[in-house]
Amino acid sequence: MNVADSEIKALMEKYKKIAVYGLSPDESKSSHEVPSYMRNQGWDLVGTYPKPHAEGGFTIYPTLAEVPPEYRKFVDVFRSSDKIPDVVDEVLRVGGVEVLWLQLGISHPEAEARAERAGIKVVSNRCLVIEHRRWF
Repeated sequence: MNVADSEIKALMEKYKKIAVYGLSPDESKSSHEVPSYMRNQGWDLVGTYPKPHAEGGFTIYPTLAEVPPEYRKFVDVFRSSDKIPDVVDEVLRVGGVEVLWLQLGISHPEAEARAERAGIKVVSNRCLVIEHRRWF
């Protein structure tokens, strides 16, 4: 993680459009609850998920490459830690990502370092909801 704790609020204020990587159709999962919470707080979110769904009224794209560029600047990831190298590969291939946010319990130091070397701000093992409540 190359983002200092003191920078979290500024990141959240700057980026009001978020792509949620792995936005689940299961409304009981964190990967659905977190985006719903953030949308209710004024953020504009779209998601990626391999199977199309319309749960929660979110626009879902099958891949990150299909997400409009203005949403790809901030990517919030809900994938297991062992999948993060693949996520970083995709992020670097697609381009345009400025912030890679790995949700609570998710980290992969080697993959994070690759993203950081590419100039991406990386936040790992942090929940957007917890940080929102903390700073706002």
